[in-house]
Amino acid sequence: MRLPAPLLLLLSGVALAAALTWILPAGQFDRRDDPVTGRRIVVAGTYHRVDRAPVGVFGGAVGVARGFIAAADVIAVVLFVGGAWILLDRVGALEAVIADLVRLLGAGGLWTIPLLSLFFATLGALENMQEEIIPLVPALLVLGAAVGVDAITVVSISGGAAMIGSAFGPTNPFQAGIALKLAQLPPLIAGGLRLAAFLIAITAWILWTLRHATRNAESGLQNADSSHDPHPQSIRNPQSSIRNYVALVVMLLPMAAYVYGVLRYDWGFAELAGAFLLGGFAAGLIGGFGVIETLNVYVEGMQALLPAALLIGVARAISLVLEDGRVVDTILNAFSSALAHASPVAAAFLMVPFQALVHVLVPSVSGQAVLTMPLMVPLADLLHLPRLVAVLAYTTGAGLTEFLTPTNGALLAILVAAGVPFQKWLRFAIGGVAIAAALGLVVIALAMRP
Repeated sequence: MRLPAPLLLLLSGVALAAALTWILPAGQFDRRDDPVTGRRIVVAGTYHRVDRAPVGVFGGAVGVARGFIAAADVIAVVLFVGGAWILLDRVGALEAVIADLVRLLGAGGLWTIPLLSLFFATLGALENMQEEIIPLVPALLVLGAAVGVDAITVVSISGGAAMIGSAFGPTNPFQAGIALKLAQLPPLIAGGLRLAAFLIAITAWILWTLRHATRNAESGLQNADSSHDPHPQSIRNPQSSIRNYVALVVMLLPMAAYVYGVLRYDWGFAELAGAFLLGGFAAGLIGGFGVIETLNVYVEGMQALLPAALLIGVARAISLVLEDGRVVDTILNAFSSALAHASPVAAAFLMVPFQALVHVLVPSVSGQAVLTMPLMVPLADLLHLPRLVAVLAYTTGAGLTEFLTPTNGALLAILVAAGVPFQKWLRFAIGGVAIAAALGLVVIALAMRP
């Protein structure tokens, strides 16, 4: 399968979304403000036809521009965080620290795979990390080349592990947290089952990644250096110093503060971008740059991340065009009506592909929770299924589709930053996603037991 370049693929998605607004009937559900979540949610059983609002060529182009506005917070994170990390690399701190890490690991460099996978999976479980990984990719590629693994392995231990953590993490406030609130369930319901699922899922993903890494270790070493030296020339003899580590710690503090702020103060991407703006400037000054040089290098780093930001803005436009054409609820109503006629067990399992298909159209996991859970929870009640089943089907279907859908702008941006073609990533990821999906179905089956 040959897929077009990521930007062309997303623009084609915008065009297809616009075409659907001419084909499908327009319709909407009624919505109400939910005092528990503070969000506007769908009222089940209220779908009705509305006036058509087809989106033309100009409307689609405007939708692309609006996509950048709607994704402004995510784009700001990519630019500000990315500029900070590239600045850290320019002062030589990142190079020196990675070289020390490579010397420490020696021949056992593959141990970085489980260690980094657990790190990113934990962040995915805590705060749905994905966009924040984009600016880290260049540094991770240097480390990957040093220990002899290819770019796909680098994406897998970072973005892939984070998505596993997001899908199965029992503490994810943006997926499981919102869905459980909308289902009126306690946040730690079936905590033991969900924690076990998270540990099994990340273990399976690590093994899947190690399988690929060991099979492609030779190509990874060749990419690092034509002489098969596991320590590339660019990081073979860097000057390590206390100053390098102080600069790195200063750069890590914003991420630690952000995780705490999300859990305690409901921080968002604006706070993350602001924290890295301060951390990046501090790291530049500590690394030996002056104020003007720090500013100039920071801006150059932000410019390097513009292609990734472009993909995120265009990806967001797809769902905006569908919303403008008033067909999102039409698609959702068709799926939920079909599930209502299935047996309880079949409906429980079919909720997973249903949520997966919806996620292609609605790439925001929190937005999808608000859109679908008010429909799936009454359906679960109607079929005498535990409400937790509807939540688990959502986290499995939506969370694992993040790996595969081209409407996930963050995924495409990570792949572009790593130099990995989308179709090549699909060939690697689809097997691991299938294993994770099978685990998700087992967890759903266990949740159905009285």
